[in-house]
Amino acid sequence: MRGLAQTLVLTGAVRAADMSAALAAVGDGPQLTQHLVGLHLVTEAEVAEAVALQTGHRYFDLNDVVLDPATVALVPGPLCRRYQLIPLEKSGDRLLVAMLDPTDIIAIDDITSITDLQVDPLVVAADALRATFERYLRSDDELSDLSEQIGETASSAAATIFSEALDEQDADAPVVRFVNLLISQAINDRASDIHIEPGERQLTVRYRIDGVLHEMQKADRAIQDGIISRLKIMSSIDIAERRKPQDGRLTVTHEGRTIDVRVATLPTVWGEKIVMRILDTSGQLMSMRDLRFSEFNEERFSAAIKRPHGMVLVTGPTGSGKSTTLYTALRTVSNPAINVITVEDPVEYRLAGINQVQVNQRAGLTFDSALRSILRSDPDVVLVGEIRDQETAVISVEAALTGHLVLSTLHTNYAPSALTRLTEIGTEPFLVATALSAVVAQRLARMLCTRCRQPLGEDVERLRQIGMPEHLLESANVYKAVGCTACSHTGYRGRIALHEVMTVTDEIEQRLVARATGTELRELALAQGMVSLRDDGWAKAAQGLTTIEEILRVSI
Repeated sequence: MRGLAQTLVLTGAVRAADMSAALAAVGDGPQLTQHLVGLHLVTEAEVAEAVALQTGHRYFDLNDVVLDPATVALVPGPLCRRYQLIPLEKSGDRLLVAMLDPTDIIAIDDITSITDLQVDPLVVAADALRATFERYLRSDDELSDLSEQIGETASSAAATIFSEALDEQDADAPVVRFVNLLISQAINDRASDIHIEPGERQLTVRYRIDGVLHEMQKADRAIQDGIISRLKIMSSIDIAERRKPQDGRLTVTHEGRTIDVRVATLPTVWGEKIVMRILDTSGQLMSMRDLRFSEFNEERFSAAIKRPHGMVLVTGPTGSGKSTTLYTALRTVSNPAINVITVEDPVEYRLAGINQVQVNQRAGLTFDSALRSILRSDPDVVLVGEIRDQETAVISVEAALTGHLVLSTLHTNYAPSALTRLTEIGTEPFLVATALSAVVAQRLARMLCTRCRQPLGEDVERLRQIGMPEHLLESANVYKAVGCTACSHTGYRGRIALHEVMTVTDEIEQRLVARATGTELRELALAQGMVSLRDDGWAKAAQGLTTIEEILRVSI
């Protein structure tokens, strides 16, 4: 669709200067609108309205529309996803179809030949279409049917023979289709992990969505060996070894996106459990603005990562978004004039223009040995996936003291605890105090669904009793989770990070060298203006981004 850039400018959706910069960055191609939306210069709805104006078709708001499942079923789900469209209404010999690109003649011809109906296209927003896909194009029923087929054809006696020949199965084999649908549905549901758990009588599939596990499927135990063996072959894991944990990785293509999946097996009493971590590469495209730092915290964090040397740590439990924050910081400071090297276990996201090293314990390539080699490779910025032991900690601190910017993660509950943790594992306090620039502690809380949230209606005194700070009480816009089709009736959609950013000041350095405890360092940091995790959470609840229950759940 030519001229979309001009239409967006003429309608006032995008300023001419911003459009010129976007065209210079990505050109006048399919990536242009994604780039503009990613920079929050335009909304998906404004793009759709511009497409409608340019092509002479009608724009249709797909939000809150209830569709007839029989009408949706007229076009197969895979075809809807491939052409980015969905049937809306059948009237006589005509079919109203919502599309992103109403000028896609190939898509219209295919739908016409499949349905034998005349297609009338409408233009819809991309985000509304994705939400509709999640509601009407789910694979739950098909997964249940496939599990029954696999259970009928796979007896326990023949399970081993069947599983070893899985790599020769064609794409229409029930076990292949089951696994592919399982992964596709998880990606569509925005799941971060897939848990495949064997039991005494049933195989259970659970998705972790927005940090909470949801049971999605229960299938007969007869399909267990076939499913697990298929996944192990896809991940280049030894299918004959069932007595010890193994790790692997696979790559899938979903709606034009390349997505990495990290696979881990764990022997249990009922068989091997498999957990798949979905690593959507869109996470690496986040900007500092997307991390939702408060203005005060972002100023502190940005100042630390833009220093020419020093160490910046991100702390928190597993799954708290530490890697996302580090990768975003890395992209912020990276440019062709500096040498950036990372050492990770595993390499979660592959970044262009950055040298990434994968730890290999069997080959003797550990964090500390890799770091020693990296420091001989003339780096400017070094990212250490995690500081786990004394050797890695000492080398990282020394690297920060010798003119390098070092970014890393550490498992502690609060930002000040990182200083005492480094000293406890064997690093001298005076070295830690000198090397460390800032520490960020973070947690992830579920974000409210903006479609169905409702004002909480709590009075000021009630909020005060709960613990909300005084300066937020009068202007607080607190909401509660309700639930609708857009958020799968959970009341939440997506997650937001709560941050605690501690800058290492001269006073903190002196107290650390004097062997102050973590509690004493925390009290000093708070006295110097550090905003605690809980207080940052209160501020985001007061803005209507999350709920009081979520803040109380994830922070202390």
